[in-house]
Amino acid sequence: MPALSTPKQATEQRQASLVAAALALAAQRSPADVTTADLALAVGITQGAVFRHFESKAAIWLAVMDTVHHDLLARLHAAAETQAPPLVALRAVFMAHVDFVLEQPGVPRVIFQELQRPEDTPLKARVRGLMQDYRHLITGLLQRAQAARQLAPGTNLQAAAVLFIGSVQGLVMQSLLSGQVAAIRPLAPAVFDLFQQAVAAPPSRTRRSPQETPA
Repeated sequence: MPALSTPKQATEQRQASLVAAALALAAQRSPADVTTADLALAVGITQGAVFRHFESKAAIWLAVMDTVHHDLLARLHAAAETQAPPLVALRAVFMAHVDFVLEQPGVPRVIFQELQRPEDTPLKARVRGLMQDYRHLITGLLQRAQAARQLAPGTNLQAAAVLFIGSVQGLVMQSLLSGQVAAIRPLAPAVFDLFQQAVAAPPSRTRRSPQETPA
């Protein structure tokens, strides 16, 4: 006989369902247009029941961003750790981020919309925290690549991290503008190749011995 859920577990499950519904709806329309009535309908509860699990609509979006932060960073760290050479790890992280966006197209809509607000908000602070942790991961991989002499001499690591993240964001923004999110997957490897060409050390050239020098 399956164990019965405790009230706390039931609440956590309902909160997770509302977060998932918010992200799914954000993939279809502006997150600002998603109402608690929409969320209630998507989950199959009354609108009043939504507020038994979250105190406000703003609290739902904060929970959404906390979930995104956890899930995205976990995936990126896993991608980085499975690849030993730093530049190969960076490629794996790049592609892992692209794949995450393909699975969760509502995420960039939430982030980009919040960053457009001129005022500071708790949700914008959450987005900043995500970006700081993201930059920390990328800068760490770039430091490893620099130590392994895989980067061009004098490469500015902070600028390289900005270029990396900006390359992913540019792909995502173009996909949102065109309405074809899936189109970023086949283009992503070529975009990363351009990033790598910008920061990678030039290939070493083996000097010819005097006997190999053509007459």
